[in-house]
Amino acid sequence: MSNEIAIIVGQGYVGLPLAMRAVAAGYEVIGYDVDEARVAALTSGTSFVEDISDDDVAEALATGRYRAVSTLAGLARFDVAIITVPTPLRESIPDLTFIDEAGADLAPLLTRGATVVLESTTYPGTTEERLAPILAAGSGLRAGEDFHLGYSPERIDPGNQTYTLVNTPKVVSGIDAASLAAVRLFYDRIVETTVPVSTPKEAELTKLLENTFRHVNIALVNELAMFAHDLGIDVWEAIDAASTKPFGYLRFTPGPGVGGHCLPVDPSYLSWQVKRRLGQSFRFVELANDVNEHMPDYVVRRLFSALNDQGKPIRGSRILLLGVSFKANVGDWRESPSHRVAHLLADLGAELVAADPHVAPDRFPTGVQPVEATPEEMASADAVVLLVDHAAFDPAVILAHARYVLDTKARLPHAANVERL
Repeated sequence: MSNEIAIIVGQGYVGLPLAMRAVAAGYEVIGYDVDEARVAALTSGTSFVEDISDDDVAEALATGRYRAVSTLAGLARFDVAIITVPTPLRESIPDLTFIDEAGADLAPLLTRGATVVLESTTYPGTTEERLAPILAAGSGLRAGEDFHLGYSPERIDPGNQTYTLVNTPKVVSGIDAASLAAVRLFYDRIVETTVPVSTPKEAELTKLLENTFRHVNIALVNELAMFAHDLGIDVWEAIDAASTKPFGYLRFTPGPGVGGHCLPVDPSYLSWQVKRRLGQSFRFVELANDVNEHMPDYVVRRLFSALNDQGKPIRGSRILLLGVSFKANVGDWRESPSHRVAHLLADLGAELVAADPHVAPDRFPTGVQPVEATPEEMASADAVVLLVDHAAFDPAVILAHARYVLDTKARLPHAANVERL
């Protein structure tokens, strides 16, 4: 086992936990990331992912079986390589550049019997129709005949202390029976449970199904929240009541929008593929996109109305935003609806400050002054907007010192100075 080499391409929220776990499983792990600053931090024993501590990285380094690199130069071979790179949307079109580059980087190192697994979220067909030819062209080897190839969708939920990489079942697939066996052999050493499916296409669709399910249901409660407010109904109380039903219902809650590397992006991959291959519209996804993308606009309209009722214009008002990341208790700010809220308020002339103990100040929206969520900051703001329900935000402090709060997450109890989304 100690001689088996695993290359984990991408050392972010998905790749770094996987690299740490592979080290624990006995692999010699090479964490490959083109971000030189990230590689330098890992080499010095510093983690930038909440789920992985500095001690975790230091322990991996101390084994002598983990190193972070920004180039694969000098490496001769590997036994298994896992691709965990971003797959963003560019003008609503899937951008698989990072997958292409990862495949091209790995291809010269491919040897007979090696295994390559794609974990990045993408549309069905990517592994077989796009990645396989890149690997074959750069190696002179054939997928299935000479090396194993498969897909296993990542299921990392940053900040989740209950379901981790290890105890979350892992869907695995291969382009043939031998590939599936090789892929499953690797993950059986990494996680407690593996779930094999027939081909990579089913595995690729699994990931899109999971996130589309969440995306559509969040859009449902977001739109319901808007209508309930106009009808004078407490949507949060209704959600609490519905959640007591032990069957046929799953709890989803409204918010200022969706963010992170999954929900704003993944369902659109499926919609794009359906349109491209079948010439049809995936109407549920398109409707969910429309609702969720415009929730920041609705938050701003609600704030505009609340300040107007107090005789205050948004222009010149000091507004404190609580939360810049996309979800509670994590520092991932990608696609965060807080950024859209900030940009809209800035365009209206508001004086913006924001607090987020999980996000570095240089990751705050442009023009937003970073502050701490102190009683003084609460009291000096004309309005406080709770956008992310970080545990670090003390409800008692907010209630005691804020003049007006728009609570988009129902974190605060009902009070005269609190209005819920």
